Amino acid sequence: MLDMDFRAFLLSYQSDLVNAIESLEVDIIKQLVDDVLDVMDNGGTIHFIGNGGSSGTPSHSAGDWSKELGIKTICHTDNVSSLTAWANDNGYENVFSGALGTWAKEGDLVIGYSGSGNSKNVLNGIIKAKDLGCRTAAITGNYKGGNGGKLAAMVDVAVICDTMSMERIEDLQLIINHIVKESVKAERNLPSHS
Repeated sequence: MLDMDFRAFLLSYQSDLVNAIESLEVDIIKQLVDDVLDVMDNGGTIHFIGNGGSSGTPSHSAGDWSKELGIKTICHTDNVSSLTAWANDNGYENVFSGALGTWAKEGDLVIGYSGSGNSKNVLNGIIKAKDLGCRTAAITGNYKGGNGGKLAAMVDVAVICDTMSMERIEDLQLIINHIVKESVKAERNLPSHS
């Protein structure tokens, strides 16, 4: 038997999630959609970087976007051998900057995922991406009132989920990825997912 008031907990979770969804900035998400379309048109690659739950969602999205949009995608946490080699030889804070140095090129799009916006390896990855001439974006949140942290201030497009809950930020990361994917499909009249 639960000691807590589960109904109150669930209603609080729902309320926070709905409020965060309703506060998503349409123009910012539209800019991310436009960036994805530009990469598609220019034959570039989309690179996803993040830690923990903020790497699971990019992995999911890399699969969706490559299959359903026909766009080249790389989630840089999916290659465990590469990730751990960079971590071992150059430090975990450099895993993404190292991989991007190998794989990214001018005109690509690098999307950083960090609930707090302060993950050092994601920040270093974005710095590297900018050095390479990539367009940069972030999907982050207001974790502990940080308003997207350092990451939001560094990127070209910052989607900041208006919730202080890491769980709701991670929920919204997937919702946003699905919104972007479905928007691109509608824009290009691509077939629905079967």
